[in-house]
Order: sequence, then structure tokens, then C-alpha cells
Amino acid sequence: MAASSHVKETLGDLERESFVPLLSKLIGESKYVQNNPPELIPQEDRIVKHVLDSLLPYSTTTGGGPLVVSHVTYFPGRGNLIVEYPGTHPGKVLSFVGCHMDVVTANPNDWEFDPFSLSINGDELRGRGTTDCLGHVALVTELMKKLGETKPKLKSTVVAVFIANEENSAITGVGVDALVKDGLLNKLKDGPLFWIDTADKQPCIGTGGMIPWKLHVTGKLFHSGLAHKAINPLELAMDALKEIQTRFYRDFPPHPKEQVYGYATPSTMKPTQWSYPGGGINQIPGECTISGDVRLTPFYNVKDVMKKLQEYVDDINENIGKLESRGPVSKYVLPEENLRGSLTISFEEAMSGVACNLNSCGFQVLCKATEEVVGYVKPYSITGSLPLIRELQEEGFDVQTSGYGLMKTYHAKNEYCLFSDMSQGYRVFVSIIAQLED
Repeated sequence: MAASSHVKETLGDLERESFVPLLSKLIGESKYVQNNPPELIPQEDRIVKHVLDSLLPYSTTTGGGPLVVSHVTYFPGRGNLIVEYPGTHPGKVLSFVGCHMDVVTANPNDWEFDPFSLSINGDELRGRGTTDCLGHVALVTELMKKLGETKPKLKSTVVAVFIANEENSAITGVGVDALVKDGLLNKLKDGPLFWIDTADKQPCIGTGGMIPWKLHVTGKLFHSGLAHKAINPLELAMDALKEIQTRFYRDFPPHPKEQVYGYATPSTMKPTQWSYPGGGINQIPGECTISGDVRLTPFYNVKDVMKKLQEYVDDINENIGKLESRGPVSKYVLPEENLRGSLTISFEEAMSGVACNLNSCGFQVLCKATEEVVGYVKPYSITGSLPLIRELQEEGFDVQTSGYGLMKTYHAKNEYCLFSDMSQGYRVFVSIIAQLED
């Protein structure tokens, strides 16, 4: 316990006078790190610059301290940063990963304050990225800076990994996927890896997989006053989707482990967008497309679900004349014209959810630290998706996730975090480091 107490005393609390100015610089760059290609491609090195300005004075690069800093870039202007505070015991390590330096888009016209500059309202720190995830970038930078300043003698090596390109998977080979592929994070398999990119100060122990899908429906265009001569793709889409959903919920019902992990919802399959080519109000269109997603708890396999969805569509196409319709002339087959309505389903890139290991050392120390600092621990799971962490788990990493922003402002207008929450996050990190010394 003596070692634990010494670590906590040495690293202290989050210093507002250092954290807030750094966060202000980062939020000032948020306009340039919005990730929505091809229009908006982030330049994460604008964030890297400010992190380096904080850490290089305490690094081996300048001779000013023990921090080992590595700036790893796969695309110009889009770097990652690996920062290491060396411990005394080879092979003993813990890491804070997932703090990403890109943000989702923000339209200033929709906000009550400027999203691209930090504003302060009491405990609130406001701006795009404060919760997701530039607030965490600043927080972990402050932790590494304090380690570099105070130089506590630790058994464990503490590693921070600041990553590019988390918010969009249209472009790959830029961020943590490339770091893992090149083996640059291999040593982190020797200890717990804390992915710092969730919210509300509690361990997030489960996430959802996501399968984006498009259902394209072909009918027959005709005058709406002669509906018996048309195949209405809008009605066909609705009836077919109802049948697909019914089969999905039959084949992928709530899984018993979802209760163990505290999932807010089971797996879901639903539409979120609808489009058609246009036309007059008196015209039944010839085609339409419904798009949506499957959110899948990690106890089901993404590939199995995609295979099933394709089977549903194939079976409906074969038996389209038997599909329930909605009225005497809402028919999906016109025998006299030898015409049938039809469906095709396609998928965009899918990702798998993750169920964290509840028996691991990483989970135990995170729970103990959270209870100690926040006052209680209540792990939760959601079918929101975090890219990359399932792949890390499958590569052999003990991945645990947490975060200290606010879920209610995640990807939202008028995003903010609370300094008091970030301060507690800092103390959780210190507690984790301290526990692993004992």
C-alpha cells in the first residue's frame, strides 16, 4: 500500500490551470480535424503539435525528461503519437489508448455557441470534441506530462497512444489499425489496455456490432389512378421489410448474456433512411431504396446475420406473390405482363461489437478505481459501436473501456464536458497506476 499511496501523492490531481489552456488550443483546431471524407479530411497533426508542445520538454527527444515520444505517420498531416513512461520491470505495462484526434462535423448555425472555440460556463467546458474526444486527449496528455515532471519510480511502463482517424472508416491504414498491423503496440498485450473514448465515468463493458444495409426495391411505374397496372415499390418495401424484421427478431432474439452485461437494448434491425427517384404525387414510382442498420450484441456473429438477411431476401423474391399486401389492387406480381416486383440487399462495411473480459486484471482495477473516485461503480453496455476495439481484443489485448465526457452530448449539438468529471477521470487513471504497483 505504501507504493500506492506514494504514487497518488506524487501525481496529485488534475491541474485546471494547465488542462484548460491545453484543451482550449485543441478545440481551436477542431474545425480542421472534422472527419467526413471526401469533403472533410482531418489534419490530426494540428492536434499532435499541441500535445508535443506539452510533452517534449519532459522527453528523451529534448533531454529534458524520461518520456519516449514517437510520432508515427502513414498519411501526410495525419499522425499518431505513442508516448511511453518507462517502468523498472520489463514486461509490466499498462496503456491508455483510443484518445482520438479527429471529431465529427459541427454546423455553427445549429449551435448556441461557437463549436470551434472553447467557451467556459462554470464547470462546463464547451465545444466540438470536449466530450469526444479532444477532452480525453488533453486529459491523458496532462497525465503523461505529470509523470514526466515528477518522475515517480514505477514498476509498470505507462503508455499513451493518441490516434488518428477514429470517426470514419472510409479511409483505412491511417490510425490504430495501421499501428497494430505494424506491430507497434505489441508490447501493450502484456498488461491492461484502457480505451478512453466512452462517457459518464463508468466502465463500458460491451458495445454493439453494426451492419449498414440498403434494400433496393423495384416495382412498375404507373399512374396512381390506375394502381392495378402498377407494382408499388413503396408498399412492397414496407411489407418486405416487416417480414425481414419479423424473421430477424425470431432468429436473433435477446441473448441471455445481455443481462449479465447490462445491455440497454438487444440486437435490432431497422430502417433509418428512405429515398426514391422523385416524381409527381399522382405517380406510383418504379423503385425506391430503404437504408438502415443492424446493431448486434457481441454474442452473435456479424457474418451469420448478413447471410441470414440475404436468405430472407432471396426467399421473399421467390415467393413474392405470397407476401402480405395492403388492398385488392396492391399486388406485387402482374401475371398478364409477366412482371414481378423484386428486392436486392447490399451491405456496407460491417464491424463487430465487443464484450470485455470481466475476469481480467484490467476490469478489476478499473472498477476499484471508479468506486474509489466516483463513489460507486455500475458497468454498462450499449449497442453503439466503437470501431477497432474488437480487432484489438482478437489480437490478444485485454481491452477495457471508459470515458469522462457526457453521453448526452456525444456527437450532439452544443457538446460540452465537465471539468469536475475530467478531474475524476484523472484520479481514476492515477488509482489504476497505483493499484498495479501493489
